[in-house]
Amino acid sequence: MGGARRLRRTRLRRWRGEEGKVKRAGGTPVRLAQDKPAVRNGRLAINIVLGLLGFCFSRILQLTEIPAMQGYNNEMNWLTGFHAVEEALAAGSAMDRIVIARGRHGERLEAIVRLAKSRNVPVRFEERVQIDRLTGTREHQGIAALAAAKPAVELEDLLGAKNAQGLLVILDGIEDPHNLGAIVRTSLAAGANGVVIPERRAAGLTDTVDRAAAGALAHLPVARVKNLVRAMEEMKEAGYWLVGLDERAEKNYTEVDFKGAVGIVLGGEGEGLHELTRKRCDFLVSIPTSGPVRSLNVSVAAGVVLFEVVRQRAGSEKGK
Repeated sequence: MGGARRLRRTRLRRWRGEEGKVKRAGGTPVRLAQDKPAVRNGRLAINIVLGLLGFCFSRILQLTEIPAMQGYNNEMNWLTGFHAVEEALAAGSAMDRIVIARGRHGERLEAIVRLAKSRNVPVRFEERVQIDRLTGTREHQGIAALAAAKPAVELEDLLGAKNAQGLLVILDGIEDPHNLGAIVRTSLAAGANGVVIPERRAAGLTDTVDRAAAGALAHLPVARVKNLVRAMEEMKEAGYWLVGLDERAEKNYTEVDFKGAVGIVLGGEGEGLHELTRKRCDFLVSIPTSGPVRSLNVSVAAGVVLFEVVRQRAGSEKGK
């Protein structure tokens, strides 16, 4: 029994290593401080768990943020770098906008800005990190251009083509290109004369919009304006009555007379109509819904109202 106990003690000392040794201080044996095996094992487990959490977090970032950025870029046709942008401008290619990194200067850049303005291409100044996200690359030299599926027209072109039953669709900040494309297609089907969109904080006439419109973008003119509120005033001066769609409005959309020249004003996803836009509308109407859902997707709402216009106008033609 005594030999077995000594053997176990010897093995325990070997397993502990230096922690199990004894040193002398002033002739008195003093055992070194040591952790119990359970404490050491607990600390080791905590370190392993923290390491795994860090690894998993980094992988989540790689699997969500980076692919999302790449996917966004895949839907857009970005031209990056001075040479690519200059060549596209010189060739007269349709462009949605040009973005330039803040703080970037130089004669070459100023020449691009002048040429872009002469061709009515919007120029925006953004933080460099934002351009990285838009283009999906850091190798853009601080300048990039988004190609457009077709050039936008001037508002005057739409107003000049007005007739007694003119129909315009005014979009107040539609940011989803798929919604914009769907509205363009529905507007064409309803006989609209054109669509009006703002330059900023809104989807442009990109390839994604063209695909969502399924060919309708080639047949329906779209005007881009710098100031939507001022453009609405010009439409009213040209004889258009503006009808805004607002879920808070008390008037039903079927209670408005759409037989004359009208502009249907639709707000962006989530926020709806901005306050200044609401104030410029001659009428505010809503689409009645049942159940907990109070509003429809903007492209669906556009279809509902636009084909009410078609219904009323068809009825007036039969009555003649």
